[in-house]
Amino acid sequence: MEKQQIFYIHGGSAYSNYSDFLAYLRNKELRDLPGVEPIKKWTGMFHEDLGESFEVFMPSMPNSQNAKYEEWKIWFERYFKYLQDEVILVGWSLGGYFLVKYLLENKTPFTITALLLLAAPFENDDFGGEDGGDFAFDTQRIATLAEKTAKIYILHSKDDPIVPYVHAERYKEMLSQAELVTFTDRNHFLVGQFPELLQIIRQI
Repeated sequence: MEKQQIFYIHGGSAYSNYSDFLAYLRNKELRDLPGVEPIKKWTGMFHEDLGESFEVFMPSMPNSQNAKYEEWKIWFERYFKYLQDEVILVGWSLGGYFLVKYLLENKTPFTITALLLLAAPFENDDFGGEDGGDFAFDTQRIATLAEKTAKIYILHSKDDPIVPYVHAERYKEMLSQAELVTFTDRNHFLVGQFPELLQIIRQI
C-alpha cells in the first residue's frame, strides 16, 4: 500500500522594500543565544505524529527571512518528480500564501487531494514590518482555487498576532466550499502540539 504524501511548506518573511528587511535585521529578537530555550513547535514531530502511513516532505525553502516568490517556485518544482497523484498540500503562514499564488498561476503534474492553509495571509498587509512582498496574488481569482482541489481547509486562530483572523474570513468569503476551522487561543500556531491538524489529515 502506497503511503499518503504530505507536502508541507513553512512560513517566512517577505518584504517589498529592502530597507524594511534591513530594519528587521537590526531589531529582530535573537532567539539562538546560549541558554535561551528554543521554541518547541508541532512541526518538529509532524512526521512521527502522523505515523508510518504517511510520507511527509518538509523542505527548507530558500532565504526564508527575506523570501522571494520566484526562488520558492523554483525550489517547490524541484520536488515534483517525487510527488504522486492525490498529494495533500499544507502551507503555514507565508507557505500558505505561496501555495495559493502558485496554484492560481500554474498547473501541477499531480492531482491534489486537499489544500490546508494554516494562518495564511489573504493579501498584502503589515505583518509586523513585512508586507508579503511579491507573494501577492490576484484576489479576484481566488475562487478558481476550487478547480485545483475539491477540499480546502482554512485554519486560523482569532488571537493570531501576526496574520489577523480577518484574512481567514476573506478566504472563506471567496471560497464558500472551504471549511473554516477557527481557534481562539493558538496564536500564529507557534504551539508544541497540533492534534486538530493531525485529525483533519487522517480524516482526509
